[in-house]
Parts: sequence; C-alpha cells; structure tokens
Amino acid sequence: MLRKFLPDIRKRSLETQRPSNFFDLMESFWRHPFDVHGAGELEYPSVNISENDKEVKVKAELPGLEAEDIDISLRNNTLILQGEKKFEDEETKDNYHRIERSYGRFYRAIPLPVEVEAEKIKAKYKKGVLEVTLPKSEQAQAKKIEIQSS
Repeated sequence: MLRKFLPDIRKRSLETQRPSNFFDLMESFWRHPFDVHGAGELEYPSVNISENDKEVKVKAELPGLEAEDIDISLRNNTLILQGEKKFEDEETKDNYHRIERSYGRFYRAIPLPVEVEAEKIKAKYKKGVLEVTLPKSEQAQAKKIEIQSS
C-alpha cells in the first residue's frame, strides 16, 4: 500500500532540498563548502579510535605528508592533531582542468574517553597513517572485582 505513495513522497522531499535559483545554490555553497550531499561537514583527518583495557589508539589518515609536517599535542584530555599539507610546485606547462586534492592547514581535536598518561604517549607514522597510542592512567583502567559467596 505504501509503495504507491513513495514516488510522490520522494518528489516532495527533493523539491524541498533543491535551491529555488542559482543564487541560492551559490550562497549555500559558500556557507557550507564541504557539505557533501547533506552529509554534514567533513572532518580532516579521518580517524579511527579504539580502546582496550590498557590503552586508547587513534589512527589518522594523512596521505602525502611527512612526519615533520604533523604536530601532536594533548590538552585537557583532548588529543590535538594539526599541521599543513603544502601545495606541490605547479608546472606552468601543464594546464590544470580540475584540482581535487586538498591542501592547507588542518586541525582536529579528539576528546578522549578516559584519562591517559601523557608522558607515555607514543606515535608512529607509516605509509600515510599516523597511529597514536595513549596508555590509560591507573585510575582509568578497569579493575576486576571478585564476588564472594556466603
């Protein structure tokens, strides 16, 4: 029964998303340049965050950078990744038709789920992937509590 209404519902949904004119489209682009089809703002770099009993690991994709281009810091239990991806020398004999690769400064603040030991943090960078290992503090590590039976 619902199938016959789907095309009409979809059409109304698309009409509300379409800009009414070209100027509305351009204004939307300049207000939210990284909004990809309504998916929201892109965050760079992309990260995976995992946790086990002893540590938190953050893996960030940073292709095209050298380790010295990346700054890592810890402030108020937040891991800060920042740096700059520089534009490669443009050759004047090449005519660029499209440039999609991103360049410029980046900043990503990642709140950590637990307290970590700042002096024991380790970072490795290999093949465009940064891996930061953050050992949990003693207070944050889970402790097994035995149950006594009477």
